[in-house]
Amino acid sequence: MQKKIGAQTLRLSQPPAIISSACIGGKQEQEGPLSAYFDELSDDSFFGEKTWEKAESAMQKRALSRALDKAGLASKDIDFVFAGDLLNQCIGSSFSLRDFGVPFYGLYGACSTMGEGLSLASLLLDGGFGTTIAAMTSSHFCTAERQYRMPVPYGNQRTPTAQWTATAAGCTVLQSGGRGPVVTHVTCGRIVDKGITDANNMGAAMAPAAYDTLSAFFQDTGTKPDDYDLVATGDLGQLGHEILRDLFAADGVTLGENCTDCGLLLYDRQKQDMHCGGSGCGCSASVFNGYLLAQMKEQGWKKLLFAPTGALLSPTSSFQGESIPGICHAVLIEAQP
Repeated sequence: MQKKIGAQTLRLSQPPAIISSACIGGKQEQEGPLSAYFDELSDDSFFGEKTWEKAESAMQKRALSRALDKAGLASKDIDFVFAGDLLNQCIGSSFSLRDFGVPFYGLYGACSTMGEGLSLASLLLDGGFGTTIAAMTSSHFCTAERQYRMPVPYGNQRTPTAQWTATAAGCTVLQSGGRGPVVTHVTCGRIVDKGITDANNMGAAMAPAAYDTLSAFFQDTGTKPDDYDLVATGDLGQLGHEILRDLFAADGVTLGENCTDCGLLLYDRQKQDMHCGGSGCGCSASVFNGYLLAQMKEQGWKKLLFAPTGALLSPTSSFQGESIPGICHAVLIEAQP
């Protein structure tokens, strides 16, 4: 069986199953419309730790532990963990796994990391290079603001195009031959840079990448958006989502009501004053591992196309006036018969 179809998409011959998932959130997530889909929520931005960076590691620890418990597994049962975050050198992930004793691949895909981790974990399992693999990521509002924008105590005003970095973590456990929805296709995204330099306008920077990857997926698979129960991008927010619709409309393709964005789902933008919506690795990770997977079961969805996006900037590149490259990885999850 030819596994590569078209230009960028891989069709898995032995699709691994999602046997368990978990997500952790903070105060704003608790006040949002998806709070019922979180495994654990906390009013404490420090999650019992001394720093926000340690808090982010604590969220990943709890997400992985919860996911393993729900699957009836121990850390020794995991062949690999794919994880990443937004902190310098991805310390949120590496520090969180110090005590688990599991083989670890660190990833950086910015807010697309959940899609990147799911893709790589699924490919390894499809190839027979393991039996059980976990993919997880996280973000924290305070750590991201301090690293990419302004120190939180400064009280910097957010622009209308700004999005709120989720304080959240999500973890997926995949297994060969397991029961649950399966990953059948993955599309590796290309870096797309349209010259956006404003770090407060991530949606505009990432939307072209989402368009590029989804267009490749539809072309490679010979399908269209209406063939799926839901097409969920990650963290484009309101402005980025509108740009994505406009880009497809220019091709004569209408994205219907079954197309949404995780950044539009996590919060009530008006009541919580979230401007353009949610962002951060933990946004799409928590929405996917909580709400979206639950809806597959509750609503009887057959096909979920998950396409989280990432802005591949760093504080250094922004200070030097570089534009913001975007990336998007697409993962197709289908219900087992």
